[in-house]
Amino acid sequence: MKDKNNFIYPYIPNSLPEFKQSMMREIGINEVDELYQDIPKELRFKGKMNLPKPLHSEMDLKRHMEEILSKNRTCEENVSFLGAGCWRHYVPAICDEINSRAEFLTAYAGEPYEDHGRFQALFEYESMMAELVDMDVVNVPTYDGAQAAATSLRMASRITGRKEVLIAGAIHPERLLVIKNYLNPDIKVISVNYDKVSGQVDLEDLRQKVSSKTAAIYFENPTYFGCIECQGENISRIAHEEGALMVTFVDPISLGVIAPPSHYGADIVCGDIQPLGIHMNYGGGCGGFIATRDEEKFVMEYPSRLFGITRTVVEGEWGFGDVAYERTSFAKREEGKEFVGTAAALWGITAGVYLALMGPQGMKDIGKTIMQKAQYAARKLSAINGVKAPLHDAPYFKEFVVDFNATGITVEEVNNALLKEGIFGGKDLSREFPPLGQSALYCITEVHSKNDIDHLVETLNEILTR
Repeated sequence: MKDKNNFIYPYIPNSLPEFKQSMMREIGINEVDELYQDIPKELRFKGKMNLPKPLHSEMDLKRHMEEILSKNRTCEENVSFLGAGCWRHYVPAICDEINSRAEFLTAYAGEPYEDHGRFQALFEYESMMAELVDMDVVNVPTYDGAQAAATSLRMASRITGRKEVLIAGAIHPERLLVIKNYLNPDIKVISVNYDKVSGQVDLEDLRQKVSSKTAAIYFENPTYFGCIECQGENISRIAHEEGALMVTFVDPISLGVIAPPSHYGADIVCGDIQPLGIHMNYGGGCGGFIATRDEEKFVMEYPSRLFGITRTVVEGEWGFGDVAYERTSFAKREEGKEFVGTAAALWGITAGVYLALMGPQGMKDIGKTIMQKAQYAARKLSAINGVKAPLHDAPYFKEFVVDFNATGITVEEVNNALLKEGIFGGKDLSREFPPLGQSALYCITEVHSKNDIDHLVETLNEILTR
């Protein structure tokens, strides 16, 4: 720091004026603005950003950040029944131990000769994930499940040469926005109604909308409402009769007890690996997977990296490396089918640790535990006067819609009252899906004890009878 009026921020290297001048002379510019000449002037911000004054010491910065973080209300000191795309599952200590190791913590880029161990770790993840979804090929994780879904649909469009996709209406609204943005402007998105009673795909509406222009039919299983889509074979038949592909987004932790989409005709399976040993990091901790059959028409349309195993020049030795690297944007750059930047490779390694730890029997056990607890919770909630749970009559896995319409109280009021008692209530659906009225999406996983569920029911009963 030179003086109070000319503060040099201690956390930005080479920020002393003489250092800046030296660097600018080296690259042949007089002003920093010259670096932005390619950006039209009307798009450049000309004023001063409304930023707080810089803190003068690391101690002050630490104190400031701790004050902000102390305002958080976490799932450690509160019981959370929120889900809707980012779920609280138990994270075994070994998952944190492995992904915090220095050789994995920066699990990005690199080549086989310098990152052979990381390549092997991701190959093992891909292999176990492929076994879980019963497909042949799985990619290195994309940024999140929404990107995996959007990329899967672009892959389907390239494979079929068609420019329309049908998407089931019971989809996560934010995921739908990502898909629309990613497919815009050259692939048209058409919504398919969901049955109001079951929460599943309206097959009659699907039959009316599918055509020779359809590249893919996409649905989520379980749906955003938590319903298990039991019509997969029928949807697959409808898609394939028109020459379209079926793309299914799935919750991987459900596959210990629910048949994988490949068993009912899915051509591309995608989803988010966040439930597999990854913490909820303020909405983060997500990683998208894509899985297909080992057919060239599918493999060559993956924009992301695939790691495989092969023999080396040394007799009896095996090595790990990229599969068909030339198809990726890393190799083709601007000529790539899609551009893939930062991947969630660290979460892929973490999910691999989780799957290795659990094994097939562990995945089956956790799936059964979740379903049993969810059914117990729904039954107890439905016993409250004016409450219906679940709203839909389809089977469900860990999430279900709770209907508060008959109580005369809004979900917002219910959630505010629950929060005062240290409970995060269900996701309010009244704005996302107005036809459902005052309804909320509740999530039950293996972390919820019987006491947690009973406490929720007792507290709700008190709130609704005041």
